[in-house]
Amino acid sequence: MDLSKPEFYFNQWNDSEAIATKMLPILNDLRVERGVLTHVFGRSIAKVNSVDILKMHRHARLILGRELTVQDTYPLIQAMGRLNLGPCRIDVGKLTVKYQAQKAVFASVDDFVRHELAPVNTGVKPVLGQPQDVVLYGFGRIGRLLARILVDKTGRGDKIRLRAAVVRPGGPDDLKKRAALLRLDSVHGPFPGTTMIDEEENAIVANGNMIRILYSEGPEKIDYTEYGIRDAIIVDNSGKWRDSEGLGRHLSAKGVKSVLLTAPGKGDDIPNIVYGINHASLTGEEKIVSAASCTTNAIAPVLKVLHERFGITSGHVETVHAYTNDQNLIDNYHKKARRGRSAPLNMVITETGAAKAVAKVLPELAGKLTGNAIRVPTPDVSLAILKLALQEATTKAEINDFLRGIALDSPYRDQIDFTSSPDIVSSDLIGSRHSGVVDGESTLVNSSNGRNVVLYVWYDNEFGYACQVMRVIQKMAAVTLPELPVEDR
Repeated sequence: MDLSKPEFYFNQWNDSEAIATKMLPILNDLRVERGVLTHVFGRSIAKVNSVDILKMHRHARLILGRELTVQDTYPLIQAMGRLNLGPCRIDVGKLTVKYQAQKAVFASVDDFVRHELAPVNTGVKPVLGQPQDVVLYGFGRIGRLLARILVDKTGRGDKIRLRAAVVRPGGPDDLKKRAALLRLDSVHGPFPGTTMIDEEENAIVANGNMIRILYSEGPEKIDYTEYGIRDAIIVDNSGKWRDSEGLGRHLSAKGVKSVLLTAPGKGDDIPNIVYGINHASLTGEEKIVSAASCTTNAIAPVLKVLHERFGITSGHVETVHAYTNDQNLIDNYHKKARRGRSAPLNMVITETGAAKAVAKVLPELAGKLTGNAIRVPTPDVSLAILKLALQEATTKAEINDFLRGIALDSPYRDQIDFTSSPDIVSSDLIGSRHSGVVDGESTLVNSSNGRNVVLYVWYDNEFGYACQVMRVIQKMAAVTLPELPVEDR
């Protein structure tokens, strides 16, 4: 027994938290004044507190196999603060590891950081010549979460600006009630900031962003230019139209450039985009784009990397899905089978188009997958169970190590996360920004042939999906930030 350890751990924590606290004003200045977004191996430290910074550094051990401390990264963050950086994304974890490997070549940490960040050491300049206007058509679950994300990413106001939300005419106190729904959320908690209403402009002001609430019975009846909105991306989260004819009505309105649907599009003329998988196919000329479904976004990245590594010959996708707003609280009529039964009281077997939708973004899996769904009495976070037959035999350890590596450091890092916690449950994934989280503890592999595999993938079907939609919006708006450091080849 070492009686000195309690004091050792306590003092170590206090010292580390003190350094993390010193980082905060530098990181905030980089973000607010210069548009620099900072990460530690993909985990954001751009808008966090001191404890969050320590947690992100702790995460780095999964990648490096050793600790990365704030004592390691702080000198580099100080050096970044002394430069005249422009908007970019900087992975401080990767920058620190690169410095540790090359510091003998440089006279000081400042020399190294100046050399590595030279491409963006050009001073502050706008990301876009003119900020991209965005309008939310519908202000329900996904619409309000997108509003939170859009406001959070407004930054210096030179990228994407949320200008309005279009809703059906409401009753008395409509504006106050919609503001309250944005401010308070039973699942995702309170709005991270301040909100107020401007009754004269019929607008909600969230963290300084004025969001006009517009009333309309039809997309083509709005003249957005009357409100100073031009060349807008309309994000249709109303669920009312899914084909080009219906969605095309938005394009008849003045001030509209393009439309993004937050559901699977119907028809081959609407590209279904899962960011991270096929977003590069967007040319910027598309008038109508679909961000596919929450389930497709959750499973397509996992299926893609598995097919590339092991080969998928066939499979079945069963989604255990949180109930949604189209179900009934108590038994009542519904046009779809079983969905009329009380959502909080029943597990409800229903259909999902996710298996077919995967084929739209991954044509190589066309005809290989079937799918079904069970709605369950929980308000958010769903689970996709992937039962797959593989071409190449594997083991639980091998497939988990592969997916863990993909989650930690790969082009799919924003889409695929990995957990090996033996105690994780659905509520632990509320607020996940990934499109899917592989539950490695639950992975099953048939030991007799190694080719029959069952994977469990969690996903926040509200917030995680909204983050994927936001990435598509950024792609459509041509918002791209330089990412540093550049990896040596």
